[in-house]
Amino acid sequence: MRRRRLLAFFAGAAFSPVLAGAQAPDRMRRVGVLTTFGEDDPLAQRWIGAFRKALDEAGWRQGQNIEIDYGWAAGDAGRLRNFAKQLVKRQPDLIFAVTTPAVAALLKETRTIPIVFAVVSDPIGSGFVKTLSRPGGNVTGFTDINIEPSLGGKWVQLVTETAPAIRRVAMLYNPATAPFAAYFLQPFEAAGPELAVQTSAVPVNSDADIERAMAALASRPGGAFAVLPDAFAIIHRNLIVELAAHHRLPAVYPYRFFASIGGLLCYGIVAEDLFRRAATYVGRILKGAKPADLPVQAPTNFELVVNLKTAAALGLTIPQTILARADEVIE
Repeated sequence: MRRRRLLAFFAGAAFSPVLAGAQAPDRMRRVGVLTTFGEDDPLAQRWIGAFRKALDEAGWRQGQNIEIDYGWAAGDAGRLRNFAKQLVKRQPDLIFAVTTPAVAALLKETRTIPIVFAVVSDPIGSGFVKTLSRPGGNVTGFTDINIEPSLGGKWVQLVTETAPAIRRVAMLYNPATAPFAAYFLQPFEAAGPELAVQTSAVPVNSDADIERAMAALASRPGGAFAVLPDAFAIIHRNLIVELAAHHRLPAVYPYRFFASIGGLLCYGIVAEDLFRRAATYVGRILKGAKPADLPVQAPTNFELVVNLKTAAALGLTIPQTILARADEVIE
């Protein structure tokens, strides 16, 4: 398998103490972690594990010079707000926030405690930073999009190239967890006329909504869908992939793990990289750097993953043009 590497750019529940520390400061440092995911989610544990490992490798070791308090919201907006309040009340040296809703919840509680984020798509449009190159406030971090939000258009291109009979492509997203949706929807919708397909945005905010949307899309031939990279879709990933198989709908997803559980196509970032890189900013801030002076950074790795077993179940033959570009082919 190969992985395309892009040049990095500088553009522009309860808490459980856990983890790692840095070059022996004079006092124990405290870091909070706020995530929309659940503590029992293996994907979330893998992502946070990459963050923890990078901290440990940098010398920040649990019980020696750092303590970390976790808030696992498990997809519950009320829990997320409550954990944000509790974390801020503890006055940590820094908070690591995972996903857009987590950053938004924290900023309602503090404009002074440093916040480093990962898996945030539109930090400017969401009001988190002034510019990417000079964030200007108490927030900085690592976005999950490249310089332009062109992924929306690329998803339409990939799914129609894979299944030429497709005539309609829907984008599933939850407005509550993806306030940045327009960032992806604009190029997604613009790609429709160019590729001779009808595109539509389909908001969903529950299991029942997902089921209705899939059934409606499958009610006529030629339907397919894409999924935004937001917390709701990640939490509901198994249901989405299962319903796609049940309704025999081709789909393209933003993360590799969708393809690993049966999704047809994935094109998007290598999420673990954001968590490893976020640990470097945590270390710099704990040593005295200011979030306002640390540029928001973009992904450096993107990957295309194809699931041939799913393609066969859908009666599709993956074109050689896609297989030749794939970083991984799941057989």
